[in-house]
Amino acid sequence: MPVPSPLGSRQTVAAMLVLTAVTGLVDAVSYLRLGHVFVANMTGNVVFLGFSITPGSGLSAIASAIAIGGFVVGAFAGGRLAHTLAEVGPRRWLGIAFTGEAIILGLVALLTGTGVLPFGGGAGYATIAVLGAALGVQNSTVRHLGARDLTTTVLTLTLTGLTADSALAGGPGAQPHRRLGSIAAMLAGAAAGAGILRWSPTAVIALAAVVVAVVAGAFATAGAPSTAASR
Repeated sequence: MPVPSPLGSRQTVAAMLVLTAVTGLVDAVSYLRLGHVFVANMTGNVVFLGFSITPGSGLSAIASAIAIGGFVVGAFAGGRLAHTLAEVGPRRWLGIAFTGEAIILGLVALLTGTGVLPFGGGAGYATIAVLGAALGVQNSTVRHLGARDLTTTVLTLTLTGLTADSALAGGPGAQPHRRLGSIAAMLAGAAAGAGILRWSPTAVIALAAVVVAVVAGAFATAGAPSTAASR
């Protein structure tokens, strides 16, 4: 059962769109610097895992499997946290969950910046696993929050709903602002990540950590819960 957000409807939507941009930022680093693998988009990794069977594909089955494994561990941790703390208080739960994600991303930025965690070679698998865990926490938390049309990662259903539910398709023609916002946020995050990546991949991860920390602070200091965001 979705947990009501402690923020108002507009603030919750804004927070989810910011987290969607974070997905674009981090996946830009993983795909462009860690060997064509995603740490948030698990559908892509499953497909890559299948493609990697073909010799000369240039894709690493190990990298995809590690990303999926890290993501699953993070999603499990996020789920346990949600079931433990969500009923006690959404503010506390969301604050802790997103603070945890921000700390993980911040540690990755610190360790990659100092060379402890590399972006290349076999040791880069550790970076993939940790980033996957961070985004697993995010996705699990957002799933339990249940903000409609705002998954922060999967845009396939968003695009399907945007077109299939439109008036032209004979649908109800509901306002598409959230869906369009999700697409724009992902695109902006990916573009910004790719651009900053030319200067420093560590800077992209550090930016993602700061942004998630801001979202965590917004939820942790929110007022009384409101059901408007989950309607």
